[in-house]
Amino acid sequence: MLLNIPFELENYIGGTYRKPLSGALIDNINPATGEVYGKIPNSNEKDVDLAVEAAKIAFTSWSQTPAETRFKILNKIAELIDENLDALALAETNDNGKPLWLSKQTDIPRASSNFRFFATASMQFASESHAGENNSINYTLRQPIGVVGCISPWNLPLYLFTWKIAPALAAGNCVIAKPSEVTPVTAYLLAKICEEAGLPAGVLNILHGDGPSCGEAIVKHPDIKAISFTGSTRAGQSIASIAAPMFKKLSLELGGKNPTIIFSDCDWNKMLDTVIRSSFSNQGQICLCGSRILIEASVYEKFKNDFIERVKQLTVGDPLDSESRQGAVVSKVHFDKVMSCIELAKKEGGEILLGGHAVTPAGRCEKGYFIAPTIIENLGPNCKTNTEEIFGPVVTLQPFNSVEKALSLANASAYGLASSIWTQDISKANYLAAKVETGIVWINTWMNRDLRTPFGGMKNSGVGREGGWEAMRFFTEAKNVCFSF
Repeated sequence: MLLNIPFELENYIGGTYRKPLSGALIDNINPATGEVYGKIPNSNEKDVDLAVEAAKIAFTSWSQTPAETRFKILNKIAELIDENLDALALAETNDNGKPLWLSKQTDIPRASSNFRFFATASMQFASESHAGENNSINYTLRQPIGVVGCISPWNLPLYLFTWKIAPALAAGNCVIAKPSEVTPVTAYLLAKICEEAGLPAGVLNILHGDGPSCGEAIVKHPDIKAISFTGSTRAGQSIASIAAPMFKKLSLELGGKNPTIIFSDCDWNKMLDTVIRSSFSNQGQICLCGSRILIEASVYEKFKNDFIERVKQLTVGDPLDSESRQGAVVSKVHFDKVMSCIELAKKEGGEILLGGHAVTPAGRCEKGYFIAPTIIENLGPNCKTNTEEIFGPVVTLQPFNSVEKALSLANASAYGLASSIWTQDISKANYLAAKVETGIVWINTWMNRDLRTPFGGMKNSGVGREGGWEAMRFFTEAKNVCFSF
């Protein structure tokens, strides 16, 4: 199939493409060039009303569709994503600023994996039964909720969009989905793919717009019974304040300030290769990136020197250039935020060991939003640089002298999403894994994901878990049935 991208995108409601009822549009800017290259709707509550009505009509049949039929449709979507890898990857890179090779290698393949995994889950999801006393038996019905809202972020646009949509559809729900207004194109193209795959009209509705106009209208709508959101902790707090009094189901995957804990006995070369990725992949714009690097004091200087030399080799440049290891950050607003965080680190007494400045590539990207990978030391655990999420190519280094000090530094954060631990000592690794306050712990690896496992964080990093049966349970209501015979 041919995936054409019009200059002006439209909402996808009830199987048709519609302009926003208000006529309001938002500029879509390529962050690598700083140029407007499209327009998107800024939808509001009236557009949401239309989408919800379409979803309610579709739910009657979709909720009763046999699991095998849902599997076939969702699996076909996965196949079509794979077939359109190049077009989707280019759209993702133009929207987000990440290197094209990264979009091809990670973002788009993981989007198809999400649909393929949950397509299979639709046929395997099961519930419990319990034989009781007095000739009774209890069994649990897991039934789709109805119309649900899925709101996804700009850092991994199609990857995280499908991470929410796929399990919601697999469980038999109809979806009102909003991608980030900063990175809307692959969501628009997904609608084309879903049509081609035979997804019935109204089952998936995709609305474009910003948070205050569109996102808030989705959260507030009384007929949308659950909200799955990935984004900032600040936005998550706002969503919770609206949805909680309405007793909606909530899944909030929020920010992170993740520790990377390095011991002297680690596999040095494997660690160094991986920590480069965990620090600066996607320009540091992954909620799982390790922005606080904690190093055992005996190897602190060695790590610092080796790390700096390796990071110097990361070429910052045009995302379409296969030699570029780092692309642009996602927007001018985010560029300004990250640069202000670097200035704050200097004021707090941090020493910039590398980077700390904007980069101006030659050619078409001279007006883009590029930041050099930045390494900072001499900052304590309680300063803003080490406690507030920056979400950019910025890491700090802190030494420690003992396991307990490493644990104290790791847990000195209001966030609790992910951590990674580097040691060959199994006992030490298991001890830290049990004590560190994060929902995900990687030992001698990073970003190693099994879609069957629960994904989510503690503290300010969110509420609930996604992935595997956790996602299928979130998108269903449990009903206990007890009968006597």
